Amino acid sequence: MMNLVVEIGNTALKAASCEGNTIGKCFRYQGEKKIDYIVWLAEDIKPSVLVVASVFELSPKDISILESACGYLVIMDPSHKDILREKNIPECLSADRASLIMAVRNMFAGKPCTIIDYGTVISFDFIDSDGNYEKGYLSPGLNTRIKSLNRYSSSLPLASMEKQDENDMIETSIIEGVTSGIMFETQAYLDSKPENMTVFTGGDANYFANKMKNSIFVIWNLVLMGLALIAHEYEKRLLQ
Repeated sequence: MMNLVVEIGNTALKAASCEGNTIGKCFRYQGEKKIDYIVWLAEDIKPSVLVVASVFELSPKDISILESACGYLVIMDPSHKDILREKNIPECLSADRASLIMAVRNMFAGKPCTIIDYGTVISFDFIDSDGNYEKGYLSPGLNTRIKSLNRYSSSLPLASMEKQDENDMIETSIIEGVTSGIMFETQAYLDSKPENMTVFTGGDANYFANKMKNSIFVIWNLVLMGLALIAHEYEKRLLQ
């Protein structure tokens, strides 16, 4: 039986087919027609369970469309907090952060962990050796910081990580200042829990992992892995 898991984030939609707890082919979409795209994926995969984790609240119409595209629909958005309650995760956390925690609990059972997601927003989350959520913090992401310097200062250009001009002193100072600030911030959180396993994920995870001295696990698609666990759990319930 195949399932489909979807993360609708601030910047893009990410999705993956999965069988059991195993992630299969992954997809990425940055257009406006997100629901249509999910339906298009579902037409090919024909999922028994479709799990959608969204930072935005889905409308009743969207939910109805998605329900018709799968055997069973599981929604995780600001208005659907039942899974967080069931998993003993604070309801204030977004669906993507909750999914990260579920995935890490499964992968590193019995180990305290520090989870850092480098995306549009950087999230720092901590769980103890029993998998209990301890605390978390949020901070602007790499490109969010770079864009904000340009937006809120009339004298600073929009620096580019991809097309950096190393001969441009201002652009270099922006990029090095922003990246160094994130590194110092990251190291401070790691130093606060030296006994923890450290897990990096998100679009900029590898960039910062290569700059850190700590022993770090970089795991791509960690949110989708957490969603795959949820899909498999509901799949087993349906088969009972």
